[in-house]
Amino acid sequence: MVQSDSMVTPAHERAILQQTPNGVIMVDRETRVHYVNPAFRTMFACPDEVLLDKPVAGFLHSDCFERAIATGGNLKVKESIPEHELSYRAELFPIVGRDMYCGIFVDITGEEEAKSHYRDLKAHTLNRAQEVISRQMQTAQEIARLLGETTAETKILLVKLMSLFEEEKM
Repeated sequence: MVQSDSMVTPAHERAILQQTPNGVIMVDRETRVHYVNPAFRTMFACPDEVLLDKPVAGFLHSDCFERAIATGGNLKVKESIPEHELSYRAELFPIVGRDMYCGIFVDITGEEEAKSHYRDLKAHTLNRAQEVISRQMQTAQEIARLLGETTAETKILLVKLMSLFEEEKM
């Protein structure tokens, strides 16, 4: 049986926010942190007490909340924090009826590493293909040189044989 929206209670909402694998953070218009879920703390390696009432830019290393607040609407970003070895995709949006903004952050570090590995693999494969083609060209040139030499030797030998037969006829 599917529950309607009226059956979702604040306790359910809190449980969802606590259990989601995505990082969730809420900030006010001054970008001070008011809520952080465990996934966000794990993703950004920050204990809860360090974040609350602090400006989000101090640990997020991004001005995405400032940009979302300035435009007054939703904002989607894809960013990386190399010092944390973290890549994420986030969607920020205003919370209707409250003077707050929410950000949902999805850790895409694994996806980005896989893309990077794939790019490296393609580059390596292209380099290897170029090496094989170069070796194949060298081999073909060597075969052509050898065929040219043996053909010239054969021609010289045949010319000598023909001249010997011509001498015998005389």
